[in-house]
Amino acid sequence: MWAQHTLTLPARRRGFHLITREIVGAVPELGRTRAGLLHVFIQHTSASLTLNENASPDVRADFETYFNHAVPDGWTPFTHTLEGPDDMAAHIKASLLGPSLTLPVQQGRLALGTWQGVYLCEHRDHGGPRRLILTLNGEAL
Repeated sequence: MWAQHTLTLPARRRGFHLITREIVGAVPELGRTRAGLLHVFIQHTSASLTLNENASPDVRADFETYFNHAVPDGWTPFTHTLEGPDDMAAHIKASLLGPSLTLPVQQGRLALGTWQGVYLCEHRDHGGPRRLILTLNGEAL
């Protein structure tokens, strides 16, 4: 079985945002999949995806603090500056974290660990809506 959906997420402020429920809700075939893989791909170069701790909001804040420290906006050696001081830094952060995740599906559910969730990592101050391509491949229940 193959299924593919496009999920458009509303614009969010800069930061790390849990989107696991939105992803699951956008793929109705997931509940009918015994075993498979869900590939999640973001169609943007200044936002990214990651999988991490989903319980404490401190983790999301600490991710943002770390990445802003490691790759500061407006760093003077950057030459790609036409779209604002946060643009090149956002591209680098997105490359470090990556544009996609492949998640296991087991008995109609994502087979994530107890404290794991999918994050949209918004690296721009005004990134706008973000599009995800969700591709499910698996064996039906």
